[in-house]
Amino acid sequence: MQAKRNKRVTSWHVIGAQLAAFRKAAGMTQVSLADRFGLGEDTIASIEQGRRPLQSDFAVKLDALLDTKKALQVAVEKVPKKERFPAFVQDFIEYEQEALTLLSYESMVVPGLLQTEAYARAVFASQYPPLESDELEERVAARLDRKRVFERRPRLMANFLIEESILHRPLGGRAVLHEQIRHLRRCAELPFLGLQIMPTSRETHAAVDGPMVLLETPDHDQLAYIEGQRVSVLLDDPDEVSVLHQKYGMLRSQALSPEESMRLLDDLLGE
Repeated sequence: MQAKRNKRVTSWHVIGAQLAAFRKAAGMTQVSLADRFGLGEDTIASIEQGRRPLQSDFAVKLDALLDTKKALQVAVEKVPKKERFPAFVQDFIEYEQEALTLLSYESMVVPGLLQTEAYARAVFASQYPPLESDELEERVAARLDRKRVFERRPRLMANFLIEESILHRPLGGRAVLHEQIRHLRRCAELPFLGLQIMPTSRETHAAVDGPMVLLETPDHDQLAYIEGQRVSVLLDDPDEVSVLHQKYGMLRSQALSPEESMRLLDDLLGE
């Protein structure tokens, strides 16, 4: 079974439905509404379908145009804090915050839970189509807020596998990357966190299909989360999750050990 998130109705779905109703009542199509603000039709469609959060400043503009007496603005202000994330990752975020164990493999960027503020901002600034500045800052704040999971008791036991190439990709500039590597080095010292690097020179690789996150819930259920280009899947089928655990186990054996990984980070830092 997959993607429990598909059954969830979030505040963004409700707000999107409201916008669609207001737009139709005003006799406007998605295209005509998008044109009024110089946006693409897909942006309006995404908001109305609950796939994209409606930003506060845009809600104010829509209320003025559609004469909706601040209905959209108030609705956005009332969205629960936990729903600041896009709907398609909401289930995963909730499971992540409660997980007993977390195993992560990332191939393109530093995992979100280990990102510095400057690096996280560079990651979101790289998205295309570009995010509006207020939405970008909200995404950064939400990502930093997720890191509080490391302060939780009992401790989250976590292991992160990252590709060596990530440590050479200067997102945000060399200074941002250098500080990010320094942060990873500090994280590698934490007793409840394992960090391993997959060297680019390795000739065999168990996870060429891409990133994954494996979670154990407080009820000891095993889940897997896979995210790609505008697609995410949350798996709880034991057979599927078992295969990914096998992949992750092999990947750990192919990667540098934690001690070797720390030495590589020291070399990159010039220490």
